[in-house]
Amino acid sequence: MPNKTSLSATKTITSPDYNGLVRFLLEPFLEDPGSLHVDCEQLDQTPKIWLRVAFDSTDKGKVFGRGGRNIQAIREILKTTATLAGKSIYLDIYDRNEDKSDNWPTDRRNYNSGGRKKTGRSRPRPSRKD
Repeated sequence: MPNKTSLSATKTITSPDYNGLVRFLLEPFLEDPGSLHVDCEQLDQTPKIWLRVAFDSTDKGKVFGRGGRNIQAIREILKTTATLAGKSIYLDIYDRNEDKSDNWPTDRRNYNSGGRKKTGRSRPRPSRKD
């Protein structure tokens, strides 16, 4: 009689291909898929993954979708994939037309998930009195 082994005993843990996954999810929305640039940074010391994506601003509406539904679904797929691998993921989106040098921002603390610099406002604006 053959020896039965459980799936968990033969399961090997590999890291997902986040570059390939984000390309698979974003390219259908882009007029020119060649304009898509993806940078994936994984640190061995922490379970965090940073995905930086840049594409032409003309495709921004299609990628984000009405009310942000498309980008929200893409973020959820990436989050679920990373969670299954025991990681957390951060997706930053940049406008390809703003930065022609392909230099990615290195200081993550000064950027929000939309890829724009934070203004540093610590308190809300005062209300206008008419």
